[in-house]
Amino acid sequence: MNSGNNALRLGTSTYSYWHFTPEKTPIESVLDAAAELGLSGVEILHRQMESEENAYLQKLKKHAFTLGLDIYNLSIHQDFVHDDAVVRQQHIDHTIHCIDLAHEMGIPSIRVNSGGFRKQGSFDDLIKAKGWVEPWDGFTMDDGFNWVIDAIERCLPHAERRGVLLLLENHWGLTTFAHDMARIIETIDSPWLQAILDMGNFLFEDDMYAAMKRVAPYVRLAHAKTYPGGGNWYSLDLDYARIFRILLDAGWGGYCSIEMEGAENAATAVPKSIEMLRNAWESAT
Repeated sequence: MNSGNNALRLGTSTYSYWHFTPEKTPIESVLDAAAELGLSGVEILHRQMESEENAYLQKLKKHAFTLGLDIYNLSIHQDFVHDDAVVRQQHIDHTIHCIDLAHEMGIPSIRVNSGGFRKQGSFDDLIKAKGWVEPWDGFTMDDGFNWVIDAIERCLPHAERRGVLLLLENHWGLTTFAHDMARIIETIDSPWLQAILDMGNFLFEDDMYAAMKRVAPYVRLAHAKTYPGGGNWYSLDLDYARIFRILLDAGWGGYCSIEMEGAENAATAVPKSIEMLRNAWESAT
């Protein structure tokens, strides 16, 4: 077990305070809440940003610095599983653009998704399809992997130039299962592509803890899903101490982002999540 650093670097995603409702929760208010709660940093959800104008980017950076907070990740969305090369290029261009946004804000990493074989548009349909893993008629899994690997490889030179790490998350599609997620990372084999472990997203694995162990050597950021008041889509009874031990045994020493996905109001749910995760960390270490 990694015993060199026993401090839990705990932050929150701005997502904990905004679950894609029509009215966005201002990121500044999340920064204020994180500082008041004694957290170390914040992860920004790209879709929650009010603007991409430089004045807004620098305003957020200055606000976080004034509060003594790190902004350690920019969580973005893209989908590289498209049979149309023009559409894939649009997602590559979006990723490169977000690398630049992160660089301008001094954020050292961005979340990237693989994408998947979409059947319908809603999250409920994704769950019914067990992550949109099954290929479309006329296509194979290898087609999907080739699209994703090629797209990420096209983004990596710019990521390295800008000093922004790409973190592949187990966020459905071709990363629904740990062996597929590892296939992408190990095939590309770049120090500028590592992983985010979302503790709640190995939903369809027979053994989610074995799945976490499979990708743990690549994990640089952990997402701790919590469900106060019951999950908006589903709830899991996660053994957070066991997950922390798995990560520590693999040498992990990065940030842990709270992703509060419960129905309870964030004002009370996030403090509960902090206490629960800190207790789990004490048990793990």
